[in-house]
Amino acid sequence: MNGDRIVAVRTYLDEERPPPQQEVPSDPPVHWLQGKVANPMTKYAEFRNNRSAAIGPLANERVLVEVESADGNVGYATTSGGLPTAAIVEHHLAYLVVGEHASAHSRIWDRMFNSTLLYGRKGLVLHAISAVDIAIWDLHGRITGLPVHALLGGKIRDAVRVYATGPEPSTARDLGFAGAKLPLTYAPCEGEAGFRANVEIAAQARAALPADFPIMYDCWMSLDVDYAARLAHAVAELGVAWIEEPLPPDDYAGLRRLRDRMPPAMRLATGEHEYTAKGFRLLCEAGVDVVQPDPAWCGGLTELLQISAVAQAFGVTVIPHVGGMPAYHYVATRPDGDLAEFPVLSHDGGTVTGQHAPLFSGEVLPVDGWITPNDEPGFGLTLDAAAPLRRALPAPG
Repeated sequence: MNGDRIVAVRTYLDEERPPPQQEVPSDPPVHWLQGKVANPMTKYAEFRNNRSAAIGPLANERVLVEVESADGNVGYATTSGGLPTAAIVEHHLAYLVVGEHASAHSRIWDRMFNSTLLYGRKGLVLHAISAVDIAIWDLHGRITGLPVHALLGGKIRDAVRVYATGPEPSTARDLGFAGAKLPLTYAPCEGEAGFRANVEIAAQARAALPADFPIMYDCWMSLDVDYAARLAHAVAELGVAWIEEPLPPDDYAGLRRLRDRMPPAMRLATGEHEYTAKGFRLLCEAGVDVVQPDPAWCGGLTELLQISAVAQAFGVTVIPHVGGMPAYHYVATRPDGDLAEFPVLSHDGGTVTGQHAPLFSGEVLPVDGWITPNDEPGFGLTLDAAAPLRRALPAPG
């Protein structure tokens, strides 16, 4: 059968680019994620009040990758990184993929990863590999007429529990989510007043929620070991289930020290910005309780399966970071986990919107805190004919 051979790989950029950098938050902010959120650049005063400015206004520019087979089927995936990611896909990875069978996931992944070792292993190269890999899984499903969860071995559970990430914990409760994750506001450079404010924000969240409703704190790489350990103890009595990504991604020794100093009942979660099974093994060896690979960044769905195997061997829980439909198809097939993340991406953080909008329709949204992955071919998403896309690079020739 040659109809499943890949004949083309193309990239597009989302014309709905992130809004311009704001040095001073607007009132109200353009988006809650662009406001004051602690991050690795908070130490610089000019970036202290706006995370979008701190990480660059185009850092999260969305890239669409499409992979076409000889029989005319097309699989899709998205990732971040804008034009640099698209260039890696088309100028390096495409020639390794064209001519391969859409079912040859491990072979194609190995070709892409090993060919980019000289400048890859993490970062944008893995974003590019992830998007191509996920698009090929989508293509495989469309060719066979099967949902990806069937290609992964079949669903163990019909629905996946999701917790909400956003600024309004009451929204998570009201919509039936399994928990609420809050963004940390103040970094260590903002002193004792900032520390007390962080604790107070958690206390206010707890006061607005039932005593048994889980809350988590996302620290987004902004802390050091001493501050993170102190924060963990200060919010432990509030029933905070975990603190997430408190340290820089590669600080494995720091994670080990932090885990030893944290309250035993509180979990340490991280991995949003880690890559490949080798990287996640280092996190598991450091004593992390929850790893959070993002399918669109960590190496794609093929590598997520390897990450899952490593975590399972260490007895570590896998709860994917965001990921959309690929994450939910994956979680539905896993015997060792039933929880995933759902980001509340509306501007005010008060309503639920699709993660794949406006590019795709067909996305399954949570109902009472549960997402039921669909049974349509691939990931069940349909590209909107009016999607605001433009070719990332000139067509060859």
